[in-house]
Amino acid sequence: MFSIFGTAGRRCKIMEWILYVSALIFAISFLVLVIFIGKTLKTFNKTLQDVSTTLNGLEKQLEGISKETEELLHKTNQLADDLQQKSSSLNHVVTAVKGVGETIHEFNRSLKKTTNSVVEKVEKNEGKMTQLLQWSQIAFEIKEKWDEMKKRKRNKENENEHVRMFD
Repeated sequence: MFSIFGTAGRRCKIMEWILYVSALIFAISFLVLVIFIGKTLKTFNKTLQDVSTTLNGLEKQLEGISKETEELLHKTNQLADDLQQKSSSLNHVVTAVKGVGETIHEFNRSLKKTTNSVVEKVEKNEGKMTQLLQWSQIAFEIKEKWDEMKKRKRNKENENEHVRMFD
């Protein structure tokens, strides 16, 4: 049989040569793989450092926010207590104003009753009041005439005395 590679010794050398070339290709491939894995790990390491830096910054910000939130919660509690006290005070004022309103309402009701009673009595006694006013007018006119007569009488007496003095 005739072989492409020739004899068996030659075949071994070619096989050996292929084995060395394969080992070289494998070594180069492995080197390339290691280089790319190294670059990837380096990039991954940088990313992890960036994440770590970001997390440290976030932690500091979170501490600040926590402190501000705690202060805000404390102020909110103070405002709620103050609002509760003022609301309680305002309830007393509202109760007092309600009492004043009820008193004014009762006063208005009493005033209305009294006014209605007075109006009713005035209407009932309107004729009598008219007569009373007329009699008062007549009495006043009589008194004026009486005073006028007295005055004339005095004037006449004074004239008589005056005339007697000159006689």
